[in-house]
Amino acid sequence: MAEGLRERKKRQTRQHLSDVATGLFLERGFDAVTIAEIARVADVSVNTVYNYFPTKEDLFLDRGRGIVDRLSRYVRGRDRGESAADAVLRELRIQVEGVSPTVGLMEGYERFLRVIEGADGLKARLWHIQQEVLQHLESTLQEESGAEPGDPTPVLVAGQLHWVHSTLMAYIGREMVAGRRAGEVSRDALVLLDDIEELLGEKVLNYARRAAE
Repeated sequence: MAEGLRERKKRQTRQHLSDVATGLFLERGFDAVTIAEIARVADVSVNTVYNYFPTKEDLFLDRGRGIVDRLSRYVRGRDRGESAADAVLRELRIQVEGVSPTVGLMEGYERFLRVIEGADGLKARLWHIQQEVLQHLESTLQEESGAEPGDPTPVLVAGQLHWVHSTLMAYIGREMVAGRRAGEVSRDALVLLDDIEELLGEKVLNYARRAAE
């Protein structure tokens, strides 16, 4: 169904507010910018800002909702013959090799990370997002594996796959903050993923393998 005029205007307003806020945060830091200032620069009311973004953290981490289900999407979309770990590693390799912004391989990512590092509220929100990622993944593995209630294996495997993703993102973040080029970081991150895979046990690597036929 085509996007209606009202929906398009709402999407454009949301994007405008996010862009204005992000620009101010990058320029002056998260805590130094107020909602009132964002509203003034965006030429809207304070209430309009809150209608689209309930908290200031939402303005900076406006793509957080898409991150929450990311690993679960990889698992649910795994190919025939693939395990949950196979799917996660494959998708991460594709993004790293493609120098994708979804894994932080882009110009300016270091500025984004520095804003987070300087704001306790953002760090706390990121921690909560990561916990949601883990909980979603646990539920997905429970469903996809057909595990019995009380079986701890989905929780344990989810923890391992979550570690894979968080370790990769932490590495990319450190290297980008250090001033390296995204292409260079990409090559080394692919090696890191190979090293990570070697550390995973067979039970994790084979868990929730989809039937070949």
